[in-house]
Amino acid sequence: MGADERALLEVGRIVKAHGLKGQVAVDMWSDRAERMAPGATLETDRGTLHVDSAIENQPQRYLVHFAEIDDRNAAERWRGVILRAARLEIPDVVWIDQFFGATCQSTDGVVRGTVVSVEENPASDLLILDTGAMVPLSFVVSLVPHDLVVVQVPEGLFE
Repeated sequence: MGADERALLEVGRIVKAHGLKGQVAVDMWSDRAERMAPGATLETDRGTLHVDSAIENQPQRYLVHFAEIDDRNAAERWRGVILRAARLEIPDVVWIDQFFGATCQSTDGVVRGTVVSVEENPASDLLILDTGAMVPLSFVVSLVPHDLVVVQVPEGLFE
């Protein structure tokens, strides 16, 4: 896998063929509708796909015609293929992977550990530190991607 492939985000998966003219049903994991806009390109392990047309027919499910898929038989062969796309540069958006490897420091200057993962949680996703500590994302006050995350936490969180 080349450096460019690692930078791609998984944004969806081809679920099944739809109709006779090469349309496929795609489950979208991204909330960015422009991923399915005509002219958009998506990368797969099999090569690049170009969106000709797409219609959202259920929440997060699109019926898509790709230029490279021209009939039902071809569409069937694409079942289960993961779709990837470059990260969109959106001002003021923080991507979860930007926390990985960052030193976690509280606002009093004490280093609390290194972020090793992020765990989904209904109240607030949690930064998981190499020390075993868990810090709600809602406590983050600043981030230098992959370097430093500063958190303002209530007294006793790390004890």
